Amino acid sequence: MSKEILNVVDAVSNEKGVDKEIIFDAIEIALATATRKKYSKEVDVRVSIDRVTGDYATYRRWIVLSDDDPEFTSPDAQILHAYATKQHEDIEIGDSIEEEIESVPFGRIAAHTAKQVIVQKVREAERLRIVESFENKVGELIMGIVKRVEHNGVLIDLGNNTEGFIEKDDLIPREAIRNGDRVRAFLKEVRAEAKGPQLFLSRTHPDFLINLFSLEVPEVGQDLIEILSAARDPGVRAKIAVKSNDPRLDPVGACVGMRGSRVQSVSNEIAGERIDIILWDENPAQFVINAMSPAAVLSIVMDEDSKSMDIAVEEEKLSQAIGRGGQNVKLASQLTGWDLNVMTEGQADEKSEAETQIISENFVKYLDIKPEIAMVLSQEGFSSVDEIAYAPPKDMTEIEAFDENIVEEIRSKARDYLLKQAINPESLNMDAEPSKALLEMDGMTNDLAFELACRGIITIDDLADQSIDELMPIANMTEEVAGKLIMTARAPMLEGTK
Repeated sequence: MSKEILNVVDAVSNEKGVDKEIIFDAIEIALATATRKKYSKEVDVRVSIDRVTGDYATYRRWIVLSDDDPEFTSPDAQILHAYATKQHEDIEIGDSIEEEIESVPFGRIAAHTAKQVIVQKVREAERLRIVESFENKVGELIMGIVKRVEHNGVLIDLGNNTEGFIEKDDLIPREAIRNGDRVRAFLKEVRAEAKGPQLFLSRTHPDFLINLFSLEVPEVGQDLIEILSAARDPGVRAKIAVKSNDPRLDPVGACVGMRGSRVQSVSNEIAGERIDIILWDENPAQFVINAMSPAAVLSIVMDEDSKSMDIAVEEEKLSQAIGRGGQNVKLASQLTGWDLNVMTEGQADEKSEAETQIISENFVKYLDIKPEIAMVLSQEGFSSVDEIAYAPPKDMTEIEAFDENIVEEIRSKARDYLLKQAINPESLNMDAEPSKALLEMDGMTNDLAFELACRGIITIDDLADQSIDELMPIANMTEEVAGKLIMTARAPMLEGTK
């Protein structure tokens, strides 16, 4: 029997590539299970196999509980401390008592049980091996052969009894994939699930495109060129942003290759996806101008608070700048990380004039200054009371229409207004109620609407008159949320100027 156990361990370990210790553990569990059948299911049995000789011994165990432990339910597997000390004086609660009993032979029943346990242990070991092998490869390219095409995705054979799965949303639309095809994909996730490790692959992930260029362009692997971001409309069009770490090297030309060979090779791998290679720039505005290629940008207005830009183009180039179905501007937005609003030069001027007028009216309302002074402030780029209050006096005295007295008066009124907003909660009208339109506005919550009403912001028009700084005293308000709320409120007003 000892020799037979060693033969089983060697055979299974060699066949499945599983550590021998796992097989020994499985056989010990199987022998213990077979032993319990001679007694009762409650009996606790431990089997110990000598890893060298294959000999084994069987022990029956009792766990020691305190005399008043309510968990004492089975004398077959538990023993009270008072009784345990009669046999073992130094025994403590929580210890176990073992008694060697007759071992069952490693016969047909034990072998059958062992086989079931071994299969389970082998599967668990294989799952662990797969997870450990691939979890450090997340973010890399993997090659495999299509094993089966299903309605919800494609199963890929990765070799060594390992499979990956490309879900339908991670497949390039309309790409023809058949059983037996050799496919390259991006490993985006490894999950250890009850049914086995799941390796989830993707052919639509932006990093798949970056990895393909890393393979095709040696300068990327040598860190002479960096691919900083990518955006894709899978199977149709993509943009990548590149920069050179060597001033003598053209990163765009290197990625295009001789006669377009490199970019064409990558395009062929992703079902003919058209790829724009964009030169990265540390200046966000210039980066956006590059990303909007092939459309020519006439002007840009940046809003850093909401991380958005208004882009003006020639009227006849508007459709090209936006792209079919908004594709060009959407990819440029994803590539740069900025929300991009494309419009004609005329529309940009109208929007700028409307916003300048709104800001000017706010200055008149909150600072009690003349409209012409308020208009000069807004035209000079001041958009909030906060900016006026903390602007260096020199910056304001350089404005042609202002002298030192006017500047000091304006700054004093701005500081007084901010102070009043910060320390005068008594000015809030706790009985005020928001208008129905404000309650139903996109992005508005019931609590926020009533908070605004308490501060005198009853209607959507009232909200449109606010600046981001004026909403910041509200609890849990962020500049991003404030900016979006204000722009949503101003949308009808700005639409009317077009």
